[in-house]
Amino acid sequence: MNYRLKIVNIVCAAFYFTCCLSAVSNAGAKESQQHKQGHHYAVEVEEIVTKYTPANNGAGPMWCYGSTVIARQGNDVYLSTIETGKDVPLLCNTRWQLWHRTSDGWRIEQNEKAYRQREPCPIAVFNEGPVFLSVNPSTKPAGVQYGPCKPLVLEFDRGNLSGAVKIHTPAWADGTYFTDHSYRGFAADGVNGELLLLNINAKTSEQFVSYRDSNGRWHQRGTIEFPIRSCYPQISLRDGSAHVMAIGDIVEPVEQWRKLKFEKMNRKWDYVFRRLFYTYTDNIRTTGFVRPVEIDTVEETCGYIRNLDMHIDATGSAHLLYTKRPHQYDFIRDKYFPGQAMTINLEYVVVKDGRVVSKRTLAQSLQDSTGFEPSFARFHISSDGKLHVVATGTGIVKGKRVFGNYIGRIPAGKGSPVFERIGLKHPFGSFFTNTPRGGSKPSDVIDLFGIADDSPNLRYARIRVAPPKTDFNHNTRTGQGKI
Repeated sequence: MNYRLKIVNIVCAAFYFTCCLSAVSNAGAKESQQHKQGHHYAVEVEEIVTKYTPANNGAGPMWCYGSTVIARQGNDVYLSTIETGKDVPLLCNTRWQLWHRTSDGWRIEQNEKAYRQREPCPIAVFNEGPVFLSVNPSTKPAGVQYGPCKPLVLEFDRGNLSGAVKIHTPAWADGTYFTDHSYRGFAADGVNGELLLLNINAKTSEQFVSYRDSNGRWHQRGTIEFPIRSCYPQISLRDGSAHVMAIGDIVEPVEQWRKLKFEKMNRKWDYVFRRLFYTYTDNIRTTGFVRPVEIDTVEETCGYIRNLDMHIDATGSAHLLYTKRPHQYDFIRDKYFPGQAMTINLEYVVVKDGRVVSKRTLAQSLQDSTGFEPSFARFHISSDGKLHVVATGTGIVKGKRVFGNYIGRIPAGKGSPVFERIGLKHPFGSFFTNTPRGGSKPSDVIDLFGIADDSPNLRYARIRVAPPKTDFNHNTRTGQGKI
């Protein structure tokens, strides 16, 4: 394996474990506050789905974190995972697996025949229709690295998931150059039966856009040009409007910072994630995306931003969720920004018609705080349309700081969520959810899939959202403390 791949694999491992970094919420901890939110949460299922063998190709099971790999239709849950091929040469050395969970548990419905993928394959569903996978198979022999790939969309009949697969070739504008580093985004409008797919041009960094209408026809929709190369997009499609949030992903541009980081860490790989962008179109059927706007930046202080989730509400407003660290490294802070605190915020921004209309810090690290310290989060939309935040982090429970998964509803106005600890035996460091961006309906069931404290296991959990007076049955575990 060449040096670059070794470095990328180290970074991948670090990517998963950064979910244990901290920030602190200012939310209160009174029982009455939680009742005012009108929701409680209980664990109904917690289980291992499968195990993952590292592919050592620079990607991993959580790599496509901007999209989702889990979706729900009624009582059926669908999951896309990747399996590493033994002795298959890099980089495209994994294959997709389509899993299905019913009342009888999990089973694999189909596998890819050969190991032709590098990255995980996002999933999407229609409310009353098929299941889709976004795949990106290599078009070259095994062992070709950074080579061309052909993005496809696979369609599975939900009534016969193990049956024949329909293969769709999305339409693209001229000038594509697609490789095993796709940095793609995949989304569905589950109500209207439409799909949206983005894939990066590996030479120019343009994001090419393809749209599938409700009649099943694919249309090229040009490209999105961000001010700098931007990757890991969250994308959403609702009633014809399309939205994209992406994070800048470039080599460290400041020479003195780059030199100091190499001195301290002896690592040549040095990509930075500091500028967060958003773009949209009111009508993907007829109109291209507007020029991207910059939502936030930590460019001046050598910081780090991680884009986490996006939700489009009934008014067309985009709700954005991300973490923000003004200083990523203490040794750079000490030399160039002495006396400034090492902090991390969980930020919540609402954008309407391309303009930021509100901005709220849901959680903020404070020295000697006794509040909630999150490091990763996703939105969840319950059946009543309420917006919840499911987070990873630590909180004070019975006087002790406890790592786990926490959840709270974002209240109207300027308040912060009251976070309740979810009673998981194996809390997730990072996870995917049954998001409406993947076509799942808003639901009182939260499906979580990801990595917990027992790697290489890949785990699933089902959480029930319910009013505070609901009596859960004896098979559920309720929340364990409120922050």
